[in-house]
Amino acid sequence: MVKHQPLQQVYEKQLCLSFLTGIYGCRWKRYQRSHDDSSKWECAWFIILCSTFSLLLFWAYFWLEAHNDYNQFNWLLYNRSGEWKDGTVPILATTAVGFSYITFLMILALCHILLGQQLNLYWIHKVAVLAALIITVSGVVSIDDVWGNEWDIIFISLQSTGPFLHIGALAAVTALGWLVAEHVVRAERTKFHMIVLLVYLSVLLALYMAPLAISSPCIMDKNSLKSRPHVIGRRGAPMLAPENTLMSFNKALQQGVSSLEADVTVSLDGVPFLMRDRTLKRTTDIAKVFPDRQHEDASLFNWTEIRSLNAGQWFLESDPYWTVGSLTGRDRNRIGNLTVCSLVEMLRLAARANRSALLYLRRPPPEHPHYKTWIMDTLWAVQRSGISQKRVTWTPDTDRGRVRGLQQTSLEKLSVEELRHRGISSLTLRYSQASNKDIQEFLANNMSVTVYPVNEPWLYSVLWCSGVSAVSSDTAQVLRKVPYPIWLMSPDEYCLVWITSDLVSIAIVIGIFIFQNYHVIRWRMSGMQNYNPEQIMLSAVARRPSRDVNIMKEKLIFSEVSNGVTSTDEHLYPENGYDIGQYK
Repeated sequence: MVKHQPLQQVYEKQLCLSFLTGIYGCRWKRYQRSHDDSSKWECAWFIILCSTFSLLLFWAYFWLEAHNDYNQFNWLLYNRSGEWKDGTVPILATTAVGFSYITFLMILALCHILLGQQLNLYWIHKVAVLAALIITVSGVVSIDDVWGNEWDIIFISLQSTGPFLHIGALAAVTALGWLVAEHVVRAERTKFHMIVLLVYLSVLLALYMAPLAISSPCIMDKNSLKSRPHVIGRRGAPMLAPENTLMSFNKALQQGVSSLEADVTVSLDGVPFLMRDRTLKRTTDIAKVFPDRQHEDASLFNWTEIRSLNAGQWFLESDPYWTVGSLTGRDRNRIGNLTVCSLVEMLRLAARANRSALLYLRRPPPEHPHYKTWIMDTLWAVQRSGISQKRVTWTPDTDRGRVRGLQQTSLEKLSVEELRHRGISSLTLRYSQASNKDIQEFLANNMSVTVYPVNEPWLYSVLWCSGVSAVSSDTAQVLRKVPYPIWLMSPDEYCLVWITSDLVSIAIVIGIFIFQNYHVIRWRMSGMQNYNPEQIMLSAVARRPSRDVNIMKEKLIFSEVSNGVTSTDEHLYPENGYDIGQYK
């Protein structure tokens, strides 16, 4: 009687693989994993995951570049709700968490594909991915409604980041070539595999040609770079002191600004003072002093009432720019005792510092006693301040004939002929209104261009390369540290970078496909030499469902047992761990 020994198998611990399949699909055990093709349902979820990742990547990039206008966003929210709060904090927090989570799932999914594991996203992850997709889509729709003009920042930022994003995208798609090659070369040539290969090569070709569509003013001859644009203190230095206060303008002058910009309103008794908002609620303590009048128009208070209000405590309490913590104790004490600034005080400060002034005037409501004389009240304040009229820039289109002695600027992008007809020699435009082509046209006709708001070094660099004369900024202390554009390349240098990156990518992709093809041929040749008939039989059914393969293995095992074969080889049946002893 032949004594049979049980066929035992000893498995290596695959901790990394267990981690991947466990986190992604809650398949922690070896028997739960499978090398079968993923179901169409799971492939659909993978497409949803990729779509969510792409949308979140776009969303995160938007908010990264929109940092230039965070204060404007908060101000829009304030005008809608009546309460000042930093609305960017919850958005940035949820974006960071969601993007990190979806990116982690994407990495796990790609590792599954690389290792040939079946995709099986756990249901909790599916719910979370769907929630992230819905929340992001809702956010995009909401921003389009509240802040729709901010989408322009994406296209403008590409003038600065485009060349670098191209290289990053090219590196990522080139690296994906390993997955594509493994999927196409090692599998049977099916129509689906050919479609995958065709799509991959199309994307790669599009990236190779993408620089043809990239346009940036910073791709220029270095000798053509114009002088550094002047920086205008927009409402002073509102990150260092409360906006439109005397201390804020002093801080701006300390940062080397060339001009001071202010918002002017006329009080009930005809005194021009500085206030951005329609009411005094946000930037004063009117809720304590005049609680019943906090929603009234700021121009309906007389100067004595306005002067009695505190214009600094709100800055310490709300910390709108997250800069209060960096202030000295002396500055905090000064801020806590600030009052509303009059136009005369600001202009006298500018005159002493030999600086210019840019004025934005708001006309009072029709019931105001100075509704018809507000222009003359402002001009009278300019004359009383003692500043030279040539140093004052006038923005309103109303009554330009009365202010011929002042510098004239337009807030509208008019044609050169219309500007000359109105006697205007400069423009003050939002950065989204001034394209590089428009700037060059105005400069060619001796029209100076001032752009606002410019708070980020990358935007300042792009506009510097475009040749603008000046920029209006909330962050003069940041822009003063930009002595040269962040990057500047000649067209020849950029072409060299473009061609070199494309050639390196082509070489890597070709190398990947050659290596994968060689590896597959070598593996097949060595496998044919070492296979016994049972292994060849198993290989022939490798493409069958796992249940059929398991049945085949059981038949082979029974065949060996009945023929009196004893084996302890661990490599014969490595997948399912059958124990012959259970069939004795």
